[in-house]
Amino acid sequence: MAIIEAKNVFKSYGELAVLKGISLSIEAREIVSIVGASGAGKTTLLQILGTLDRPDDGQVMITNTDVFALKDKQISQFRNQKIGFIFQFHQLLPEFSAIENVCLPAYIAGKSRKEAEEEAKKLLSFLKVDHRMHHKPNELSGGEQQRVAVARSLINNPAVVFADEPSGNLDSKNADDLHKLFFDLRGQFGQTFVIVTHNKQLADMADRKLEIVDGVL
Repeated sequence: MAIIEAKNVFKSYGELAVLKGISLSIEAREIVSIVGASGAGKTTLLQILGTLDRPDDGQVMITNTDVFALKDKQISQFRNQKIGFIFQFHQLLPEFSAIENVCLPAYIAGKSRKEAEEEAKKLLSFLKVDHRMHHKPNELSGGEQQRVAVARSLINNPAVVFADEPSGNLDSKNADDLHKLFFDLRGQFGQTFVIVTHNKQLADMADRKLEIVDGVL
């Protein structure tokens, strides 16, 4: 069953055409990598598939929902409940502890503090950083910060997780650990992963590798 279905997606910024009619289908529990040269449109495609940006034309279906037919508030709610994000620079809030960072999307979804913290502890334990849950981001290593960010992306049990250069800021050992982790997470929680990466090893590990060249898959 297709979790994501994109049809004829176009996106330009001023006179610069970035995406030129992209269509793709991604199945449930699939791990897909997206590769291409800098400026080819990888991150733009990821942002549109993740509902962070709107296409100029085309359709994106996620879990059989035509996401851009929704109003902005409905899109935000859908994103919170169905989509997780992992970024290169973690995007953890420095004033909050690890567990507080993980819980934030759950609070936005209306979950109680008890429910959110129970789920966060379970994820942090699975990711082997539960012993660091009360530390703030600046007290964590790069690898620990990224694992906290992964836990945050999973807290609402999303249908799909989008990762933008997730290992780009990690040393080789932490990058290798993170790459293996995606497959462990798929096995444990059943998520679909769509990963933009320059890392050839990670791209080649995926079930399927898509390449963007000049705005076309």
